[in-house]
Amino acid sequence: MKTRITELFGIEHPIIQGGMHYVGFAEMAAAVSNAGGLGIITGLTLGTPEKLANEIAKCKDMTDKPFGVNLTFLPTVNAPDYPGLVKAIIDGGVKAVETAGNNPAQVLPFFKDAGVKVIHKCTSVRHSLKAQSIGCDAVSVDGFECGGHPGEDDIPNMILLPRAADELEIPFVASGGMADGRSLVASLAMGAEGMNMGTRFIATKEAPVHENVKKAIVAASELDTRLVMRPLRNTERVMTNDAVEELLQIEKEKGADLKFEDIIEQVAGVYPRIMTEGDMDAGAWSCGMVAGLIDDIPTCKELIDRIMAEAEEIITQRLARFQGA
Repeated sequence: MKTRITELFGIEHPIIQGGMHYVGFAEMAAAVSNAGGLGIITGLTLGTPEKLANEIAKCKDMTDKPFGVNLTFLPTVNAPDYPGLVKAIIDGGVKAVETAGNNPAQVLPFFKDAGVKVIHKCTSVRHSLKAQSIGCDAVSVDGFECGGHPGEDDIPNMILLPRAADELEIPFVASGGMADGRSLVASLAMGAEGMNMGTRFIATKEAPVHENVKKAIVAASELDTRLVMRPLRNTERVMTNDAVEELLQIEKEKGADLKFEDIIEQVAGVYPRIMTEGDMDAGAWSCGMVAGLIDDIPTCKELIDRIMAEAEEIITQRLARFQGA
């Protein structure tokens, strides 16, 4: 399947694996890229330029296909070494970067000069247009269904994607709620040139996370996510667990007086305990509503092949039946 996204990134299938904290290591990115999608290493999980450079080199040993790096720009007191991370990406010969968080304008010239294609993650049409205006090559349009940070507008993809298609000139992919061939065909129908999957890729054989995490996603329904940190205007969609319910109770009790310090125990530094050690009640971890559509743990190749076969069947058979009816 050829789309503007497959052409832009030199990939076989219009499927991107989003950057995910403590998931986007070389094993994950290489498995997705080898299966014909675009795998992504999560830059901030590695933390330092040296570790990121090593992870890029490791990924290159595992695949000869294109892969990318996610670089999230956070409003933080102790900022990571962003110039160093940018240099590691360019020196490593990576040709695709997924930016997220704050405006990436300050790093774009470096990526442009090095021939790196940049796709920026956006949760609204206005942010997508801003990304286009500063020179991003593509955007990943993230609906309210998504795991992680859905923004504060609460617009689901059935509205957000057609709106993006009406306004944008650069290509975009649909993100949030994506799991199968139906997701891909629906995204294409609404104007996207492909899709970005996060939660679905955690429930794969190659995902370098504890088996408990994969089982939790398979066991969950679409009703098992919660929105936390809403009062702080830093909304995050997470899988429910004891720590999350406790967090929500604190938010309720504190009301308008809530500060980040009040919930730090439930949200700060919990990812290694969950993703690596499998302690499923350690704290809040990002998960999309799409968990309700996930009921197995295939390899990345099995998953991507199945998605493309389903998409082909829907387009050529199911939808074709309605022509001239």
